[in-house]
Amino acid sequence: MAIERISLLGVPVDICSPDRLENQILELLAKPGTKQIIFLSIWDLLKARRKKSVFAETVRNADLVIPISKSILNGAKFLKRNIPHRYNPFECVIQILSILDAHFKTLYLFGSNKKTLQQAESNLHDTFTNLRIVGRYVGYYPKQMEDNIIQAMFKAQPSLVLMSDGIKEKNCWAYKRRNRFSSSIFLYYKDAFGIFSERIKRVKEKTFNNGNEIFVELLHNPFKIVLIFWIPAHTVTFMLPGQYQVMMAAALSLVLGLILSLSSKKAK
Repeated sequence: MAIERISLLGVPVDICSPDRLENQILELLAKPGTKQIIFLSIWDLLKARRKKSVFAETVRNADLVIPISKSILNGAKFLKRNIPHRYNPFECVIQILSILDAHFKTLYLFGSNKKTLQQAESNLHDTFTNLRIVGRYVGYYPKQMEDNIIQAMFKAQPSLVLMSDGIKEKNCWAYKRRNRFSSSIFLYYKDAFGIFSERIKRVKEKTFNNGNEIFVELLHNPFKIVLIFWIPAHTVTFMLPGQYQVMMAAALSLVLGLILSLSSKKAK
């Protein structure tokens, strides 16, 4: 039975409850060709609204689009759509790997630096004993090595290619090269190998459950606030957790006022 796909601001979002995740993964494994799972954050949703971008095309053609931001659920509720299940991305990776482990599938690791990748592989091997790791390659690779990487993935024919930091094109990497692989699922999660190697810490459960990871991201990358101005202020506001909606509306007004003030001074 196919899962339901809704549209939020023109961007697809899938409704896949945890009890249906295993069947969905097994269906993807049985499906020929390159498949892709995308973790969709609120930032990704805003970017995917630019319909002519490669990223928007990547999201539209993904086999499974999993929401990871509470803001997306707020948006679905506001627009009176069926509300999807929100996943913690790292826990979802664990669930997917557990499914593959239970069915004796294979895994290819792609991304991060050598030390992090080696430690992540070691920990994954100890945790998922039935999951065979059939290859690995670091991120931040020189362009001339790309054909070798693609050929290695093609020959290995892994059930899943787990991608992490160090892949410049992120989700778009697999989509743009989809015709060069046989039959694998591709999943990009920036922090995957960092967490598996214990190099970085996961977002606290309470922070994630409250939807406050959006502000953690802003602290690490303040320039993401620019994405907000790609859509009307009211759209962003209703997508935020309720307790922050008034605060965000005020902040947007303040920033807009500063921009207009600076523009006015320059005009003079």
